Amino acid sequence: MRCSRSGCRAAAEWAVNWRNPRIHGIDRVKVWLACDEHRDYLYDYVDARGFPVTLTPAGTVVESLPDRDGPRDQEE
Repeated sequence: MRCSRSGCRAAAEWAVNWRNPRIHGIDRVKVWLACDEHRDYLYDYVDARGFPVTLTPAGTVVESLPDRDGPRDQEE
C-alpha cells in the first residue's frame, strides 16, 4: 500500500478515515492512506474543511464517522 499524497511512493502506515457529511451518511467512510511524512498533511486537509476525520493504523476498518461535535480529534 502506498501513500495517497500526490507524487509520494512511500509505504502507507496510516489511514485517514473521513467523510463529507453533506453527501454521505455516517456509514460511508472514505480512506486515504498516508506515510509518516504526509499523515498530518492529509489529515489537516480534510479537517480544515470541517469533515469528520480520524486517523488509524493502515488496515484498520472504521465502520462509521459521526458528525463532528467539537475541535480536532486526532487519534493515534
